[in-house]
Amino acid sequence: MKKKLLSVILSVAMVASVLVGCGSTAATTTTDTAATTDTTATTDTTATTDTTAVTTDGTVQVGIVLPTKDEPRWLQDQAQFESILNDAGFTNQVLFSQGSSATEKTNVEALIAQGIKVLIICAQDGSAAAAAVEEAKAAGVTVIAYDRLITGTDAVDYYVTFDSFAVGVAQGQFLVDNAPAGKTGVPLYLYAGAATDNNAFIFFEGAWSVLQPKIADGTFVIENSSEAVKVQDSLTLTRDQEATIIGQITTDWDFNTAKSKAEANLTATNASQKGDVLVLAPNDGTARSIADVFGADKDVTSYKITGQDSEVASVQYVIDGKQSMTVFKDTRSLAADSVAMAVSVLNGEAVVTDTTYNNGNIDVPAKQTAIVVVTKDNVKSALIDSEYYTADQFTGLN
Repeated sequence: MKKKLLSVILSVAMVASVLVGCGSTAATTTTDTAATTDTTATTDTTATTDTTAVTTDGTVQVGIVLPTKDEPRWLQDQAQFESILNDAGFTNQVLFSQGSSATEKTNVEALIAQGIKVLIICAQDGSAAAAAVEEAKAAGVTVIAYDRLITGTDAVDYYVTFDSFAVGVAQGQFLVDNAPAGKTGVPLYLYAGAATDNNAFIFFEGAWSVLQPKIADGTFVIENSSEAVKVQDSLTLTRDQEATIIGQITTDWDFNTAKSKAEANLTATNASQKGDVLVLAPNDGTARSIADVFGADKDVTSYKITGQDSEVASVQYVIDGKQSMTVFKDTRSLAADSVAMAVSVLNGEAVVTDTTYNNGNIDVPAKQTAIVVVTKDNVKSALIDSEYYTADQFTGLN
């Protein structure tokens, strides 16, 4: 089994395309863990019905809980988990919380009832998820926090993530490197993820570490956050200072919120605060929404905007010049790292980690996955040649 798993992980990490709903070699059944007949509406607040690979006695070895099925990123992750685990012969179920911490807790309880030994969970709210994982831990389940750290509890055994600080640094450095040459007072618009997501803080910290010197010396001027202006001379911010800023510039990882906030920001500013602008957008979905707003403003001469996740729609935006960059986080590698951890636990073997993250209660052993900055110049080499996507998914690709 160990050799088979290694082969599967290497194969998926190097070759598999991200195809939602990929085929499974394991026997599957469909289960409804919260007695709901509507699993497609975006407002659904109950556990969704998903494909499940089960043992002959009906138990599930590995339970996976993801935040929402309304963003392509998480459907990509689902496909990777099901492909790797099914091919390796491990029973599993993926459930979506649909933006609700209450649903997330219900999902975890349903998986516990099905006999899981390992829980892989990407928290909707890092703090609120503590109660759910404490139930899992009390039931003897090993908890692996996936991509987002769960805070304020000692019930997290491991954490698998991309280097979130490095993501923020890459975004900030891109804006620095692509700012109008020789100009000062360049308008800078800041946006962040959800205040309930610890990663949003780490992304912002990374970006701030690069942007702040340029803000302090007058090269960049913050146009949409009075709270950030108050601390613009400070390279290192406290958690409370970050929370205050993020509270003002948050998109809640929501496309519509991002669009509305960008519209309000541009309405509140005059032509002198526009022109050639820089925009720190936290991820691809919000980047597209914000880019559409800035692109439609007659006083915005040009804009450079960041993103992350390399979603298909945003890769097309990059090719078309509507989005300037995206940070590629290969979900094949992240899912493979999570599965490797889960299998080590199931086999009673030592789990491989390379760093720790403090969640407010404990230092959580963690495994980090590398990132890649993708621009129009390297879309093909980074995403097509690596077989993450296929060329026929895009137009205008050189």
